[in-house]
Amino acid sequence: MDMGTFRGITTLLILIAFIGIVVWAYSKRRRRDFDEAAHLPFADEQEDTQRDDFTSPDEVDSRQDRGDKNT
Repeated sequence: MDMGTFRGITTLLILIAFIGIVVWAYSKRRRRDFDEAAHLPFADEQEDTQRDDFTSPDEVDSRQDRGDKNT
């Protein structure tokens, strides 16, 4: 087997792997999982707003209250 054949087989295997990943990513069975993962950054904001609704101004721990300990 010469180098050209080896490179051709390697290219074919990589192409098959790429097509497999694309089919897996766009399959209908995975859509709900990926939609849930896409909304994860917004879940933290919703938790923060819910937590802020229940904390009183006295309980707020800001960086200014604690002082900057990194200097």
